[in-house]
Amino acid sequence: ENGTTVEEFILLGFPGTQHFRVSLVVVFALMYFLTVVGNASIIALVWTNKNFHTPMYFFLCNLSFLEIWYTTGVVPKAIGVMLGTSQTISFSVCILQLFFLLSLGSTECFLLSVMAYDRYLAICYPLRYNSVMNSVLSVRLVLSSWLGGFVSISLLAFLTSRLSFCGPDVINHFLCDIDSCLALSCSDTWPVELATFLVSIIVVVASCVVTLVSYVNIISSILRIQSVHGRKKAFSTCSAHLSVVTIWYGSTMFLYVKPSAQNTLDLNKLVNTFNTVVTPLLNPFIYTLRNKEVKQALRRAFQK
Repeated sequence: ENGTTVEEFILLGFPGTQHFRVSLVVVFALMYFLTVVGNASIIALVWTNKNFHTPMYFFLCNLSFLEIWYTTGVVPKAIGVMLGTSQTISFSVCILQLFFLLSLGSTECFLLSVMAYDRYLAICYPLRYNSVMNSVLSVRLVLSSWLGGFVSISLLAFLTSRLSFCGPDVINHFLCDIDSCLALSCSDTWPVELATFLVSIIVVVASCVVTLVSYVNIISSILRIQSVHGRKKAFSTCSAHLSVVTIWYGSTMFLYVKPSAQNTLDLNKLVNTFNTVVTPLLNPFIYTLRNKEVKQALRRAFQK
């Protein structure tokens, strides 16, 4: 129906000796465990602590929930690929994984821009913050982020599913991504490349601009604060988010904001590892280590 003659692909994973691949499996499994535990701990902490029932922590819970599923869509399959027990993936599952990961990635872009806007209101308009960023607006912003993330990728996933694959059927990766599908397709890939570029501009660049504008205003407001203690306190409320934004947008723009699939697949594999395995692990630690309230709440929880 979709013009494909290849019904399944073979994922190569990482080249190297058996010992090297087993070592990678251990690293991936450990990082996956810490990612799930760390992000789930943030969700549980915010859920059980009434002091954290604020828009900022509501957004953080959604980000943590997203990170759990984002890394779950990659790591279990990657471990099977590296062990050699699950190297094949059907065409339909490949498209589903691609749609799932790109949709969650787009949602994260929107969520990070929403969190930047939230910090902008809190620092630049502290007296009006509670009236503007109320529970209704925060829920609407989160729902819009999730809906926008999945809707924006729907056309791209559909176009990719219409590509023809005549062979070879080997993907030089541990997951299905756009560049790998384009490299293997024997049909015209220009519509998919154009759609990828346009979606990247709309999702990644637009959300990054919103985030950047928010932080320009935040920094200018912080610099106008007279006391050193006041400046430190104001900056501490957004420093963790700024760290996550820098890490995320740096790798995401490298992967997707380009007019065509020019990056080498080996380099994409390395950056994808950082984007899908390392970043979801860093987020909970960045937010807990840079946030005194969260550290104190965790300390009290462990004492109990």
